[in-house]
Amino acid sequence: MSALPSVLITGASTGIGAVYADRFARRGHDLVLVARDQARLDALAARLRSDYGVAVDVLPTDLTDTAALARVETRLREDARIGVLINNAGAAGVGGFLDQSPDQVAQLIGLNTTALARLASAVAPRLAASGGGSIVNIGSVVGLAPELGMTVYGATKAFVLFLSQGLQLELGPKGVYVQAVLPAATRTEIWERSERDINALPAVMEVGDLVDAALAGYDRRETITIPPLHDTGQWETFEAARQAMLPHYMQALPAPRYRAAA
Repeated sequence: MSALPSVLITGASTGIGAVYADRFARRGHDLVLVARDQARLDALAARLRSDYGVAVDVLPTDLTDTAALARVETRLREDARIGVLINNAGAAGVGGFLDQSPDQVAQLIGLNTTALARLASAVAPRLAASGGGSIVNIGSVVGLAPELGMTVYGATKAFVLFLSQGLQLELGPKGVYVQAVLPAATRTEIWERSERDINALPAVMEVGDLVDAALAGYDRRETITIPPLHDTGQWETFEAARQAMLPHYMQALPAPRYRAAA
């Protein structure tokens, strides 16, 4: 058993989650891998045990199933060895808003926001009580860009960004680090599952590059890591503009442009 904290990773059977598993195992962390596909989880776990000599537990779980999600929450609450949560599981959905049924919209929101928030809520009190640990939430640049057209998916990722920023403000002083990672298009199965042609995109990042960049931000303790953004000054300007508006929200009267002419 490693002296380092164990890492629980959702959506761990493939793509971003699987690479996170490889990278943390390489660093010597024991793992708890969560995903729906048990065969893939078992194969990945066997390789990681062989390559890195770490302990790997497998939890086959559909996070949209309430009872299954509750079992993962219990593991996070009760297993004091787990000090890092990688909230990676997610889906993009097929088509635009008019193509998606209410049930499909609800399922997408349930996986991308409800499950993510519940898992963070399950582990946060224990981490705060111990004065350490990390929560990493995988968002997307789509949460900043409604122009990209993935309306419900983007809305869920905007939630992930806001939640992560709020949690860092609340939990950071208690010793818990919270990071939001905002990828752009990355070569994963999410494109095939959402029936989108990855080859039609102007640029696609490889998964290894994405995760390695995210971990560089993790090691620097960045709150927001945007691997494809080369000019970090653009994000700093965006954040400064947002924060400059904060005191102007606290007004007793509407802005003059909204008042009826006398």
